[in-house]
Amino acid sequence: MRTKVAAAVSSLLVATSLLAGVGYSKPAAPVSQKHTYVIAFQSLLPANYESIVTKAGGKVLRALPELGGLEAESDRPDFLSNLSSVSGIRAANREMVHKLDPDPAGADGLPVTDIPQNAETYWPYQWDIQRVTNNGASYKLETGGTKRADGTVRHKAVVGVIDSGIDANHPDLKANFLGGMNFVPAGVDASEKGDPSDIRDRDGHGTHVAGSIAANGKVKGVGPDLGIRSYRVFAAEGGAPTSWIAAAIVQAANDKVDVINMSIGGFDGIARYTYEGLKYSDVADMLLWKRAVQYAVSRNVTVVAAAGNEELNLNDARAVVDYMNQSYGELGFTFKSAVREVPGTLPGVINVSSSNQWSTDHIAFYSNYGSTIDVAAPGGDNGPVYDASRNLDERDFHYRTLSTWPTYLEPYFTSNLSGYALLHGTSMAAPKVAGIAAVIKAAHPEYTPAQVQSLIKQTAVDLGKSGQDPLFGTGEANIYKALSR
Repeated sequence: MRTKVAAAVSSLLVATSLLAGVGYSKPAAPVSQKHTYVIAFQSLLPANYESIVTKAGGKVLRALPELGGLEAESDRPDFLSNLSSVSGIRAANREMVHKLDPDPAGADGLPVTDIPQNAETYWPYQWDIQRVTNNGASYKLETGGTKRADGTVRHKAVVGVIDSGIDANHPDLKANFLGGMNFVPAGVDASEKGDPSDIRDRDGHGTHVAGSIAANGKVKGVGPDLGIRSYRVFAAEGGAPTSWIAAAIVQAANDKVDVINMSIGGFDGIARYTYEGLKYSDVADMLLWKRAVQYAVSRNVTVVAAAGNEELNLNDARAVVDYMNQSYGELGFTFKSAVREVPGTLPGVINVSSSNQWSTDHIAFYSNYGSTIDVAAPGGDNGPVYDASRNLDERDFHYRTLSTWPTYLEPYFTSNLSGYALLHGTSMAAPKVAGIAAVIKAAHPEYTPAQVQSLIKQTAVDLGKSGQDPLFGTGEANIYKALSR
């Protein structure tokens, strides 16, 4: 993944800065007088929610009636205290901001130069897809769709990719692209006009993820005939507040996708933290996260997420808090209570760690781990030499994963290979599992999310210690074994 440069999302929308190289959420820092907030009501959104917010000194930005919540902005320092006296509000707090998983070990380095631009296929370079499909044998059992007489595809299952958008005209993706929606408001940067149909990928991350799921061209995804819907929550730079992501989850569920993939990094569930001497919490954010996932699962949607790239034992609450204080302390933040990685550790989510090409005992150096890991999938890394030395000069990008990249962006970690890129991260691992889940749904449309998750875990290739372990969960997910069950 590319490292993000610290940038404000918008002085009028989300007053926040994001550190380069971190992949978790943090509260909005005061860049302007206006700040954004999330409000979670006890149950349903009341009919007079707008007047409640207005009376407290704010303005509603986004209503989430399905979740009993909303996003608001205010320049009043007493806005939260004014809301505290309103009956029916369960929690309200400054809005947390999440980001795409960072590029582990930095984004600079010499690109790979030996992948030919004019090759008819890049299958020989897709060690990761070869692994989870048993060298393509699963395609003979189920691809996620069928060809019609006119050559178009009837998609038997659809994956909603909540991410940075998509290159909808990419030659390897366009046959499987089914539309989507933009949740980034106008004014975040000069290119953002608030057009709900603007799902153009300005970052590349979402296009790479989509290719791992359903590419069908020079590169192949886990299900080459699966449908893809794109839900854009990230602009070119900066992060995505909880409310944007929650709204995208709701929309994807309403669009009746079969699977949602979120290669998104964040930590929430902080009971207490201080910023510049003031006390905050993020209870409302956590409620919206949980409600959004529950909403999707209740509508028969399987939810898959990346475990994160911070090299953390997610069971060690103290280590996570220490890590956040080390990362944010110089900005004036002090975290005092345990946090949870989201969305991966939320109930109902398949949490995915990252395996690599060269070892059956070690996960990728960057991958989070712990008892909350359900399965692993190939996310790639920098090779065994770098793993041992951690010397940036000894990285070998051939061990990363090759997938689609926006044709209009500069080549990334490949030399003059337009439209394709080599990336690594749990962001690259999760979509393999999302693709597997969708292919299972194509073969077994009657399966519930719990049944899909159970089959994935039961048929994973056992790596590491025998049985369930904190690195690989039940093992590395494999669609051929799942279909052969």
